[in-house]
Amino acid sequence: MTKELKPRLVSLDVFRGMTIFLMIIVNTPGAGAEPYAPLLHAEWHGLTLTDLVFPSFLFAVGTAIPFAGSTLTKLSNRTRILKILRRTILIFLIGYFLNWYTSMHWVEGRHIGFVPINRLRILGVLQRIALCYFIAAVLSIYFKTKQLVWISAILLLAYWLLLRWGSESADPYSILGNLARRIDVAIIGEPR
Repeated sequence: MTKELKPRLVSLDVFRGMTIFLMIIVNTPGAGAEPYAPLLHAEWHGLTLTDLVFPSFLFAVGTAIPFAGSTLTKLSNRTRILKILRRTILIFLIGYFLNWYTSMHWVEGRHIGFVPINRLRILGVLQRIALCYFIAAVLSIYFKTKQLVWISAILLLAYWLLLRWGSESADPYSILGNLARRIDVAIIGEPR
């Protein structure tokens, strides 16, 4: 007996593939090669093609939520949330493991050492994707599309207001003076 395959949104698969292709180009310029200047992240203000990789992944994850959710509609909200939570934890832990694994180094040429777990970056890319997925997926259970659009607009406006007037810095959008950084440092500590 063969399992029936679910229909796929080809355009989303192509978009994911293009995003992964861009990520590979950005992260692997070649053995010992200097990265191609247009593929470097902007220092702070600005935007390069590289800066679009993370938002593209978020877009793909958000676009896929209704398709994944449609197969779970017969389940209770509690069961759906548990499935979402399981996937969130899995993605978060994979990201944390990848951060830890890539910190591997040779100690005195004799054995492999790792950066201590407490010195690792807690919120890497996959961890942030996991948290955004969790919030968006749970909201999609309780709200209809029109309500989600309003919630998104209100959250964006509130975020802008907090950034603009929530900082005591002369430049509330500067790399060191923005409110988001101050909150991160207060909760997580200085960047590692």
